[in-house]
Amino acid sequence: MAKAFFRLQKFLRRTQFLLFFLTAAYLMAGSLLLLQRGRLVIQQGSRGAPTRQALQELGRAGLAEPRSLQSPRAGPRLLVAMEALQEPARHSPLWLTSRNAELRQLRRRWLHRLGSEQQPLQPAAPAAPAAAEHPAEHKGTYMGCFTHDSRERTLRGAVFYDLRKMTVAHCQEACAERAYSYAGLAHGAECYCGNSLPAAAAPGRECSSECRGQRGSVCGGQDRLSVYSVQLRPATRPRRNVIYRGCFRAPENLTDTFPASLILPNLTVEMCSEFCSKKEFPLAVIRGQECHCGFPTGRFSLREGADGQRCSGSRNASSAAGGQYCLVYQTPVQDTRCTDRKFLTTKSKVFVALSSFPGAGNTWARHLIEHATGYYTGSYYFDGALYNKGFKGEKDHWRSRRTICVKTHESGKTEIEMFDSAILLIRNPYKSLMAEFNRKYAGHLGYATDRNWKSKEWPDFVNSYSSWWASHVLEWLKYGKRLLVVHYEELKQSLIPTLREMVEFLNVTVTEDRLLCVENNRDGNFKRSGAKQKDFEPFTQEMKDLINKYILTVDEALRGRNFSGLPREYVPR
Repeated sequence: MAKAFFRLQKFLRRTQFLLFFLTAAYLMAGSLLLLQRGRLVIQQGSRGAPTRQALQELGRAGLAEPRSLQSPRAGPRLLVAMEALQEPARHSPLWLTSRNAELRQLRRRWLHRLGSEQQPLQPAAPAAPAAAEHPAEHKGTYMGCFTHDSRERTLRGAVFYDLRKMTVAHCQEACAERAYSYAGLAHGAECYCGNSLPAAAAPGRECSSECRGQRGSVCGGQDRLSVYSVQLRPATRPRRNVIYRGCFRAPENLTDTFPASLILPNLTVEMCSEFCSKKEFPLAVIRGQECHCGFPTGRFSLREGADGQRCSGSRNASSAAGGQYCLVYQTPVQDTRCTDRKFLTTKSKVFVALSSFPGAGNTWARHLIEHATGYYTGSYYFDGALYNKGFKGEKDHWRSRRTICVKTHESGKTEIEMFDSAILLIRNPYKSLMAEFNRKYAGHLGYATDRNWKSKEWPDFVNSYSSWWASHVLEWLKYGKRLLVVHYEELKQSLIPTLREMVEFLNVTVTEDRLLCVENNRDGNFKRSGAKQKDFEPFTQEMKDLINKYILTVDEALRGRNFSGLPREYVPR
């Protein structure tokens, strides 16, 4: 018995030692594995710094790059030698190597964050006192809380959005620049302008949304407006925002054509413009001592201007025009006949893409389509800057079918075949490349610096993106089910006829007055202004030879599909 017990005790001691040894070996192996992984991450981080820098740049811009950006592919109909298409991939910038999965995850994170931020904020203190005790920097008087109907707005002037930095002062300044008397804020991030107060007042406690850019300030609520008066600074009163449209033949009956009129013996442009601005009309028309206010209509479309000499005299004098001709000025007031937009009430049966190469004017085309149809456009991506400018479809899921069409820069077979039809927007590759390069380094409205243009990034950018410009068109020509090809240059030169064709393709009926309103608001909020490009040629002869080959290839492919070829202005001759 003692011998058996001794053997058992010896066995247990050996087992304890064995278990201890195995545990120690397991811990050592785990530590070595962790050290190896840490070293690998450090090495990958050093090699992937440009990628992280690009993602940070994309995050600041609020835009996830399209998946096609990572692998610009040549279409099967590209007639240039394959080496020419593959060459850019070998010399492409390192920030083109970021993975699709990372970008999709980044896009989902933006959507989740912005979705959570959209919920109205409820301040702990009662809303009414907070509204009354607005900070001293607000210029103007708090008028109260009013009901707000997005379909029948009382403040029908300009509209602004800012999800992150909206303040009362910011809204007041924006309305003052356009000569409006009142500024109304809703949902903590929306700003509306107008010259008359809303009719229906609401209890102050119902304006409970905190301004996104300033704690303690109240910016309306759900279907409620916090309305402030606007103090026009002396700098805003002169006609710096009044634009001379030209000399036009006066309609036969001015009273029937224009809803508001004024007759003064010493009429000036400032007097007429201020009168029409208060009446919320975008046009001020002067004929002798008569001032008329109204909109562009079929009877007075502003398409055919007369010889300026027929409007004799100075443009600042009341005697500037008389008889059969009149002077026309654009007031700071926005033409609001086409600014109200909404989501589709029922899901669209036809899934339509608005496809283009980056820098081809997709945002501008969306602005025109939204104002012409009255429906929001969607996006395959999410761009916070665009959402802040009024493109509410940016936050809607791109496959919701609640938008009239969906912006995309994708050119893969799978992505193309998801859509039932598409408007394919094409722009001069020279202009597109420069526009996209400007956007990457200076945003939607800025310009890249001379240092950017003269750096190594510019040649790499041209080599990579010029092939993508060609393959994008060729892939859509091959895999697109139903296409309407629109050339940016033709849309710019013949806005209404081309836009009417686009609207008909979308199966929407619009009135002539609405199209004239779109033409009156044609620029939108994304026209680059300020300093122009420097006087130097950014394209070398080698770049031109490469791009011209792609232009000829795309032109031949379009004609092979019975579409009109590329506009002559950028087909090499």
